[in-house]
Amino acid sequence: MSRRRRGKPVSGWAIIDKPVGVTSTRAVSMVRRAFDAQKAGHGGTLDPLASGILPIALGEATKLIFRVMDGRKTYRFTVRWGEARDTDDAEGDITETSIHRPSSADIAAVLSEFIGEIDQIPPAFSAVKIDGKRAYDLARAGAAVTPKSRRVTIFALELLETPDRDSATFEVRCGKGTYVRSLGRDIARRLGTVGYISALRRTATGPFNEKCAISLDNFDSLVHIAPPSGSLLPVEAALDDIPAFSLNPEQADHMRHGRAVSLFDLAEDRSFEALKEQAADDLVCAMADGRLVALARVEDGKLCPARVLNQTD
Repeated sequence: MSRRRRGKPVSGWAIIDKPVGVTSTRAVSMVRRAFDAQKAGHGGTLDPLASGILPIALGEATKLIFRVMDGRKTYRFTVRWGEARDTDDAEGDITETSIHRPSSADIAAVLSEFIGEIDQIPPAFSAVKIDGKRAYDLARAGAAVTPKSRRVTIFALELLETPDRDSATFEVRCGKGTYVRSLGRDIARRLGTVGYISALRRTATGPFNEKCAISLDNFDSLVHIAPPSGSLLPVEAALDDIPAFSLNPEQADHMRHGRAVSLFDLAEDRSFEALKEQAADDLVCAMADGRLVALARVEDGKLCPARVLNQTD
């Protein structure tokens, strides 16, 4: 006999502003407990020393975490010049020092070299795997760790301010897999010095930003004052950048059971022509009564479910 999952079938997104000093796992546990949710997960880890936007998916929203993790992210970060650390952030041990301090003009002159597709070596203390083991586990055990270089995409990189000669603050918009700690380290090296990330904040990830975030410090009290559902964004909030198409009740039932729907049967929908133009790899939202039924793809004249959601009231 199957074991009944504990908690309620709550679905949606809680967009948390995580403070420094709290792990992403701890934040997920707090939110899951507040909603008494059966299932929860986050849309991209933030280190304990980082603050900012942590999307937490509950219930059926966990099926869409991949969309958020694959989305663009924006960070504000400060590089402290003159010290290299083994973790590339303030938590590590000093491994090298330099007396050189770059000027604002020097910094601005090299930033274009870090925009576009670039090669980046992840920090030794990172979650990447080396011979099946996490790099941070090997590094903590004292092993010499050199992760393989990877291609990442930097869409924009801007110098915001230089509050003193020892530090500079930047904003970066980047793609999946980018390590800001590596970016800060590499900028310092390019400028003829060394450096580490002394402050890091994620200000946006996928469609979520600071405007829709709730401070984790206030979260527990907020959900007890107001109905918890008022602190949740709908499951569909993670998909505002892809087309949506309506299904009638019969079509929605087919889709919920994993069956494709003929495009001919959707011809009455005003967006039918746009649906026909979707590439085979493109995902679209199949909707019924304003709720997401499935992520789907157009294949061989049919709308085929790629990921079915089972939302309950």
